[in-house]
Amino acid sequence: MKVLPWRRALLTCFLLLPAGLTGPVAAAEPNAGFETKALQAYMVEASTGTVLLAKNENQTFSPASLAKLATADLVFEALSKNQITLDTQYLVSEYAWRTGGAPSRTATMFAALKSNVRVEDLLKGIAIQGANDSCIILAEGMSGGEPAFAEAMTRKAKTLGMQRSVFGNSTGLPDGKSKTTVYDMVTLALDLQQSYPTYYSYFALPDFQWNKIFQRNRNPLLGLGLGLGVDGLATGFAEGEGYSIVASAERNGRRLFMALGGLPSDKERTDEAKRVLEWGLGAFEIRQLFADGEVIGAAGVYGGAERNVDLVAHKGVSVYIPVNNPDRLAARIVYHWPLMAPVAANQEVGTLRISAGSRLLREVPLYTKAEVVTGSLSSRAIDAILELAESLLFSWLWDKPQPT
Repeated sequence: MKVLPWRRALLTCFLLLPAGLTGPVAAAEPNAGFETKALQAYMVEASTGTVLLAKNENQTFSPASLAKLATADLVFEALSKNQITLDTQYLVSEYAWRTGGAPSRTATMFAALKSNVRVEDLLKGIAIQGANDSCIILAEGMSGGEPAFAEAMTRKAKTLGMQRSVFGNSTGLPDGKSKTTVYDMVTLALDLQQSYPTYYSYFALPDFQWNKIFQRNRNPLLGLGLGLGVDGLATGFAEGEGYSIVASAERNGRRLFMALGGLPSDKERTDEAKRVLEWGLGAFEIRQLFADGEVIGAAGVYGGAERNVDLVAHKGVSVYIPVNNPDRLAARIVYHWPLMAPVAANQEVGTLRISAGSRLLREVPLYTKAEVVTGSLSSRAIDAILELAESLLFSWLWDKPQPT
């Protein structure tokens, strides 16, 4: 007989949300009724972590020049750890010059063969021009070659939660190996902006001059007077897979991170990116569900001096919801049952999942508000009997034949 391992069962508690936010859980369409022309799309609001748009977000595609964001992330990390400085200089090898420099006829900062270039200038080449030679020079200087650097890019991606991304080189030039998703690209953009805000500012610089050649920022959403507050990041194109973009915009204290893929042309990429960002910035508002320190729910404790322990988040919980549909919200607490005493204070034990209809908006870790010490012998005996009864009930429900 197959028995549910009851000590790892998930217990779900449904919550009533604060006044003004309650209402029926409607079967809302994903993405709040918004449709995008992109084949892959993902967008979140940064302060709340609310997912605004999700379409084939885990479908892999070739990153093309979006891979340069992973290169920049490794360089930013090395700078923050003082492993290198902005004044560190790296040699322009013949491979870097031929593969990504002037002879390559690809995006380049025109670094001269056998010259030495400062890290800061190389970063500007990446952030402003998407320069392939900048990436290769950094890869060779920091790791001794592109293969080792690309492996480091993939390892770092995994630590950020980019589980479906693989990088075969530092540039995104076709290699038959590299892949990513729009979910992973938004995850990477979040890390670049939140972990390295000083270096992130390079992405918003309007222009760049190197080797007496003046070049403007290749991001089509910058400097157009759109009022969107776009301040990065990058665009890409892969033969047979279309045009892609990763962008971040901040307006009125709200920051969005967006990635789109699979668009048929450069113009449609720009137009669709503007449309998606305008919708994200204009059609939503922030609503607070729980204040700082407010008790969100409780979890049952077995063998403790107390039968329940209050659960809280580390900070107030808010969501970014449609202005014209603010009441279709539901929340539930999910935790591994049962909690066994003793339970420490501030112990992460569960998750608050907030949904709008069928769409998961965000997940928030929950922590115990207080300590629960081991109870008396008699209370532990009673709890042991209850625990056994409930585990048998879980097992019976799990094995009960389902109607066909």
